[in-house]
Amino acid sequence: MTAPGALAQGFEPGGTPGSFDFYVLALSWSPTYCDGPGARREAEGQCRPGRGLGFVVHGLWPQYNRGYPSNCSSVVRAPTRQAIEVAGQVYPSEGLARHEWRSHGTCSGLDPVAYFQAARDARAAVTIPDAFKGLERDTRMAPIEVARQFVAANRGLRPDMMSVTCRAGQLQEVRICFAKDLRGFTPCPEVARQNCRTGEVAIDAAR
Repeated sequence: MTAPGALAQGFEPGGTPGSFDFYVLALSWSPTYCDGPGARREAEGQCRPGRGLGFVVHGLWPQYNRGYPSNCSSVVRAPTRQAIEVAGQVYPSEGLARHEWRSHGTCSGLDPVAYFQAARDARAAVTIPDAFKGLERDTRMAPIEVARQFVAANRGLRPDMMSVTCRAGQLQEVRICFAKDLRGFTPCPEVARQNCRTGEVAIDAAR
């Protein structure tokens, strides 16, 4: 997975590590990812038949109020085995974790272990609504209803603190904005404007 083009409008290559305004936790709907080109890359990982994955962590992204930094170090510190073990508790594949560290973790101002721990903490702070757990049949839902489900399941979360994105009529991601210290959700107008504008999205069952 790579950072979707919807956020690329304010993309800033480089940037000062640790200098950003808030985080976005991107949760991808795995069946949509595995219906696309990613299926070949992740045939033995995230997209292996029988894994039954629903929402998975795509990444924890440092964000500016307008735009976002990426690849903030010319000399990337490779994650240690300890860091990869922490990442394994969060990301669906090691390859994705390494990519996310290079692209986004280097902008966090944290070392690899601390960055993956931050991603783990952010994911632990989000409750996945029951409607998306163990989904056995393909279904359809309005993006605004997806958002309502997340707001209802997560105390303190509001629609202006998140977005629901789609790709080719399918649910793609739920992106939730966190304060820089990860101690709560935060408003993020630029992210909220990226909401999918279609009437309904297809939500394929986990396989």
